[in-house]
Amino acid sequence: MNAPNRMAVSILLFGFTLAMASQAGAHPNLILTEAGVERIRAELGSVPLFDATVERIKAEVDAEIELGVDTPIPRDFSGGYTHERHKRNFLILQQAGALFQILEDEKYAIYVRDMLFQYEAMYKDLPLHPQERSYARGKLFWQCLNDSNWLVYVSQAYDAIHDWLSEEERLTLEQNLFRPFADFLSIENPQFFNRVHNHSTWGSAAVGMIGLVMEDEELVQRALYGIRDDGVGVGATDDDGGFIRVEGQRAGFLANLEEPFSPDGYYTEGPYYQRYAMYPFLVFAQSLHNVRPDLNIFQYKSGVLLKGVDALLQLSDADGEFFPLNDAQKGMSYHSRELVTAVDIAYLVGGQDPRLLSVAEEQGQVLLDDAGISVAAAIRDGRAQPFEKSSINLTDGPDGRQGGVAVLRQGDEDLTLVFKYAGQGLSHGHYDKLSFSLYEKGEEVLQDYGMARFVNIEQKGGGNYLTENTTWAKQTIAHNTLVQNETSHFEGRYEIGSEHHSELHFFDGSDSNVQVVSALETNAYPGTAMKRTMALIRNGSFEKPFLLDIFKVDSDSANRYDLPFYFMGQVMRVNFDYDSPSALRALGEANGYEHLHLEGTGSPAGSNTVLSWMENGKFYTLTSATGAGDELLFARIGANDPEFNLRRDAAFIIRRNGAADTVFATAVEPHGNYSPVSEIAVNANSGIAELSVVYDDERYTAVTIEDIQGQTSIFIVSNVDPSASTEHELEINGTTYEWSGPWRYAEI
Repeated sequence: MNAPNRMAVSILLFGFTLAMASQAGAHPNLILTEAGVERIRAELGSVPLFDATVERIKAEVDAEIELGVDTPIPRDFSGGYTHERHKRNFLILQQAGALFQILEDEKYAIYVRDMLFQYEAMYKDLPLHPQERSYARGKLFWQCLNDSNWLVYVSQAYDAIHDWLSEEERLTLEQNLFRPFADFLSIENPQFFNRVHNHSTWGSAAVGMIGLVMEDEELVQRALYGIRDDGVGVGATDDDGGFIRVEGQRAGFLANLEEPFSPDGYYTEGPYYQRYAMYPFLVFAQSLHNVRPDLNIFQYKSGVLLKGVDALLQLSDADGEFFPLNDAQKGMSYHSRELVTAVDIAYLVGGQDPRLLSVAEEQGQVLLDDAGISVAAAIRDGRAQPFEKSSINLTDGPDGRQGGVAVLRQGDEDLTLVFKYAGQGLSHGHYDKLSFSLYEKGEEVLQDYGMARFVNIEQKGGGNYLTENTTWAKQTIAHNTLVQNETSHFEGRYEIGSEHHSELHFFDGSDSNVQVVSALETNAYPGTAMKRTMALIRNGSFEKPFLLDIFKVDSDSANRYDLPFYFMGQVMRVNFDYDSPSALRALGEANGYEHLHLEGTGSPAGSNTVLSWMENGKFYTLTSATGAGDELLFARIGANDPEFNLRRDAAFIIRRNGAADTVFATAVEPHGNYSPVSEIAVNANSGIAELSVVYDDERYTAVTIEDIQGQTSIFIVSNVDPSASTEHELEINGTTYEWSGPWRYAEI
């Protein structure tokens, strides 16, 4: 390091040491503070949501205390006894510490102390975990990630009883347990710690938070900036005390704030992992906010952490479940403990947005800290307002220029489209450019598979990712998007996919009746450009809003194109003949095709192909413009799956052979309902009589939709000019259409 840089770092560390010294002795001071404890004790018994949370957690912790301390020698993967016991321990330790501060009952401090010393006694001689699957094996757990989980939570427990412990006890714990633990996660595992990934975020938060409690500035610097050869983080602060990003910085907490988040708060790995990472992001940030307010951490990157909370809530369906983009387990929702933390902290430090209070009410619990009491008191005082989700376009990439994810919503989530045109999503990304999923009131209509993993279920691969996550879930055919020549986007190769992203053509959510998004992908297949335009349309001739999907393909060569739709429910009717094989066989041999059973093959009976199905008492119809040379395939997931790791979900695939330039135009229409009680089906048939591609060239594509009453509407998209101010004029079948902007929808 040259002399000017050494001087800058010395000045930074000197200022940091002074700031740390000014906070010395002020424990607790992470997410629970002395001032917060005073307020909680003063208001306890008069804040219903907080009081209920205290009683529930007290019952859980008291039951654990009755069982006694158990810190077994590690041996299991996720879901196994030792894994789940150590996981349970760190959750209970954090809660017991909070209860000690709130209730002033020493039994909780004694429990925390006794368990910490039991860990101290075993940790000194603890080898690496015996399971060798991870790239960074932990000691208490099979991977360093879970060891980091432990230290993030336990640092809060230690903070809570810090001043209650004797100086000798603190010294013993810090020298024999906490400092070795932090060094193990960082110095001894740089491949885990020094990277941009949700794993490293947990590692940084673990090292930084225990560093704050121990008043160890070296650990905090390591957490913020990663490991450097000379052991000192390279960073600087601006005149307001905020961070200046160092060119080339690629490790530490700040790099993990900078790189994966877009300026809109979208996290490139997708909402499932954003949810997981938001806990360490926010609790470490809250700790820095309390101990080092001069750093203005919540203002970093224009307040991206708080934007991230809003983005996450927007990336959920009507039931609060996160859209399963990339690797994701379905059913994860904003009722998770990570989102309780996110909502509470965002309310406390983000201007006390009253919309967050309605989410907290749905969650039914709060944190036992400063943020939790603030949220619960505000709910008690009637300040909650509805969190109304809207159509939104979230950019991807650190600069917001690596594609994105668009969500279109009609009405009160009557119909919701999730359209992915994002970057690769790091190691958790899937090869599914221009893919989509569709929801009606929180129920899947057309699904994204999510990930092939049974989290924390030991019987399924130790709770870890299954082989089928790579061979099926990540492959393009597993998603509702175009596959060329039975090969996944970027050949399913991460090193290629991570270099590219789709480009937004335009997004327009301004019209409550017609909302449109359009994006372009030119790198998934060399020589092929794919443009997908999707519109949610509310038309008075139809009972409900419907989706119009226009997938335009331009290629230098003739190809086989497969466009799958993963529908949820029971087939009602089709308008074409098909053959069902007497014996099932796989649709292909690789790239995910080996996991699809072929259940039926047919050909279009006319210019339109129609598939209707029913799910949860609701009817849906897919109508697509098809030609005589197209093939229509029924498929079902589950081939070459001897251990039954995959769901047996259905797919309908439109296959187009020998085409170079082509357009797939499809409408997906919700309609009607069926009651098993009354045994009456209402509006069980589609309202669409004919769907046609009436114009297509380099500049424009137009589709008409004729309803069963004979009324026809037309949708025109500009393929070249996305400007909202450009005026267009186009003649189609003798009629001239004039409009401004990249799209036009009208009755004709």
